Amino acid sequence: MNMNTADKKHAVVLLSGGLDSATVLAMATDLGYHCHALSLDYGQRHRSELEAAENVARSMSASLKTIKLDLRAFGGSALTDDIAVPEEEGEGIP
Repeated sequence: MNMNTADKKHAVVLLSGGLDSATVLAMATDLGYHCHALSLDYGQRHRSELEAAENVARSMSASLKTIKLDLRAFGGSALTDDIAVPEEEGEGIP
């Protein structure tokens, strides 16, 4: 599809760097959208998620904006706090 960026429809895709969001970005791109990716730096313990989002956005020629939204204020999450990631299913959301 040879369209000028100004002629294309635009889409914002929430991009975590994981398989699901990368697939959505690929689908939107394939449908002819000019994609803008949005990632959240929520205070996660590992930077690999944000690095993966950068790599996916770059490979799909999408612009990427990362917004800081520190979810550590809520506490109690293995994604942001120094809590072991549960290995087995349990009660509630880990």
